[in-house]
Amino acid sequence: MDFSQLKTAVETITSEFNNISMDRVDYFQRNNPSAENVAKYIYEKLELKLPKELELRSIKVEEEQGCWAEYTK
Repeated sequence: MDFSQLKTAVETITSEFNNISMDRVDYFQRNNPSAENVAKYIYEKLELKLPKELELRSIKVEEEQGCWAEYTK
């Protein structure tokens, strides 16, 4: 997959979080906005945007240096 397409897909998903409280995103009204759930949310949304022949293995979200969570399906 072209990296610019991947970057655009990730930016489209994560732009939902720009300048708002996480609890304003429907998913996080039902789920704790922990790093683990943010990684899962991004994974599930990104998986739908990728070509069928690609396999998404994991998403890693870093809250701050050395503090991260990874979601693997």
